[in-house]
Amino acid sequence: MDTIKFPFYARAALTLIALVLTCFILSMASSIFIPLVFGLLISILLYPLNKFLENKLHFGRTLSPVVCILLFVTLLVSFIYFLAIQLVNFAGDFPQLRKRFLAMLDSLQHWLRYKMHINNAQQTEYLDKSMNGILGSLGHSISNVFVSVTSILLLTIFVLIFTFFILYYRKLLMKFVLYLFLAEHQTKVNEVIYETKSMIYSYVFGLVIEMVLVGIVNCSMFLIMGIQYALLLGIMAAVLNIIPYLGIYTSIIITMLVTLANSSLNLALEAGIGLFVVHLLDSNILFPRIVGGRVKMNPFITIIAVIVGEFLWGVPGMFLFIPITGIIKLICERVEGLEAWGLLIGVEEVEKKPKKKIKIEELKKE
Repeated sequence: MDTIKFPFYARAALTLIALVLTCFILSMASSIFIPLVFGLLISILLYPLNKFLENKLHFGRTLSPVVCILLFVTLLVSFIYFLAIQLVNFAGDFPQLRKRFLAMLDSLQHWLRYKMHINNAQQTEYLDKSMNGILGSLGHSISNVFVSVTSILLLTIFVLIFTFFILYYRKLLMKFVLYLFLAEHQTKVNEVIYETKSMIYSYVFGLVIEMVLVGIVNCSMFLIMGIQYALLLGIMAAVLNIIPYLGIYTSIIITMLVTLANSSLNLALEAGIGLFVVHLLDSNILFPRIVGGRVKMNPFITIIAVIVGEFLWGVPGMFLFIPITGIIKLICERVEGLEAWGLLIGVEEVEKKPKKKIKIEELKKE
């Protein structure tokens, strides 16, 4: 069968239209795609345990995913409970932090009056305008708290439901994907699915291990420094570290502000520098070895993926679009005519090693 070859400008226009339509659909149906992608990632993470329960312990097809999800929820609730205890302790010191901030503000006013020649009336006028805007935004945010909490609960429920059905119907979904392609292409499709599953599992499981290790290092470092709320700040920095390139700077700013509010400027600077050093060690030593080379994307494409993810899906998109872009890279490397895009997303290698061929017999065992 002969394929129709369009001129370059026609192909460019069609590609642009397809890209715009894809982004429009992803944005408009984000309430469906976000829990679905989260469910896919969690189901791949739980798949080895689900397989062990079915094959080794002879659990039923329905019981295995239920047990996996219950264990996952138990770990998640335990983590949230521990974090809530730290937040309660932090909230109990709000009056003291308020006094500290007021004292810092008074010192700043004196410095502005004597060094910058800005009198108290001008400072008060500027602060009043700023506070009115902040309070207006805060009031609008508080009015949406109930809606936000309800949305998070609904998102969690749908994620767990999708996770169960993906684990339960995984063989049916596999057959569906294979039957979308001709028989001569099914071997290549099998390889892409196998590599995609391995890449996502390595990425998600590696991120969890990396987050735990970075959290332990952060908390230990803050405890040695004598920083107040060491556990809360260390865990927060480890969780935000999941967001590439942007999370670390957000956690540094928050940590320095909180430390400055209840301690000295020197200690706040030490905390910020310590977090940055841990980030350098993590990005150059831990991340390449723990997460591995499954998601080989250059920093430029990674930042674009984070920005596009935030634009389309908000904060969840900043995390989800990293493995999604990795999947796109794997597909582009395997599909004829899309190799250039896979090359653009990937990293520059001095010596390209041949890909390991996957035997069909190994795939059938899965």
